[in-house]
Amino acid sequence: MPRLVVALGGNALERAGGTGSWEESVTQMRTAARALGSAAAEGEEIILTHGNGPQVGALLRQNELAEREVPPRPLDVLVAESEGQLGYLIAQELEPELARSGHPRTVQNFPSRMVVSSRDSAFRHPSKPVGRFYTESEANLLKKNRGWTLAHDPARGGWRRLVPSPRPLAWVEAESFLHLLSHRLTEKTMPIVAGGGGIPVLDKGHGRYAGVEAVIDKDFAAALVGRCVGAARLAILTDVPAVAVGFHKPWERWLKEVRVAELRGLLEGGEFGVGSMRPKVEAALDFLDGGGKEVLICDTASLPRALRGEAGTRVRR
Repeated sequence: MPRLVVALGGNALERAGGTGSWEESVTQMRTAARALGSAAAEGEEIILTHGNGPQVGALLRQNELAEREVPPRPLDVLVAESEGQLGYLIAQELEPELARSGHPRTVQNFPSRMVVSSRDSAFRHPSKPVGRFYTESEANLLKKNRGWTLAHDPARGGWRRLVPSPRPLAWVEAESFLHLLSHRLTEKTMPIVAGGGGIPVLDKGHGRYAGVEAVIDKDFAAALVGRCVGAARLAILTDVPAVAVGFHKPWERWLKEVRVAELRGLLEGGEFGVGSMRPKVEAALDFLDGGGKEVLICDTASLPRALRGEAGTRVRR
């Protein structure tokens, strides 16, 4: 059975521009579950991962509001919290959908630590926006009192905290997870690993790891997971139907099938935005350079059709 890693975007689990309520998240996941159930019916051995941007932002805000009564938790702990929260959500909605599609599985969440380097330039130049928007006066106080890095977003008229987003170098639990796969884990289970990009840790040696304040991009984590488990395909789900050249410009062109050399040329030519498609394209190339055969980039609802070559962007070696 071909092995597929599917990376759900954080916005697949929370509606963009919504209230952020749990009821909204359930509705969003129910839609994603239908696509995943159909994908399972295609005969794929699926390993899931997911983003956590909106959710970890909400946890940060809860930290702020409650800090006079409850000691705030560091960012790596909040990432771990989001792994549990979203793993529960996915299991609750996906298990009945898998049963309905005739491929019943227990959806099991595996909290995952990802090793990063303290020398990663991301720690010197934080770039990942998280949490709510602040006024200029609030931003100045946070810079002074907490040492935060904040950036102004003129489109939304506010300041937002930036945190490091280092590249994942190794998956701590990879060996034990591979052992489970060798014992036919996926015959009865659809596993979730490296949720929210995984918990960022530094390797201190002798089996000791230290959490670090950062958020790992879920697409790079998915590419690493795919290489670790020997997946043939990686599907990166986002909120647009495919990869576009000249996105939102008069010459916009959607890419249906593209080879690595062409995609790398577009990337190096500055075609893709840093905060949008660029990390997905970089992750796709990482996966293919590491031995993967194919990457699909599409919206969540299009996943079953993309697996059949009828939708999305297909990147091949």
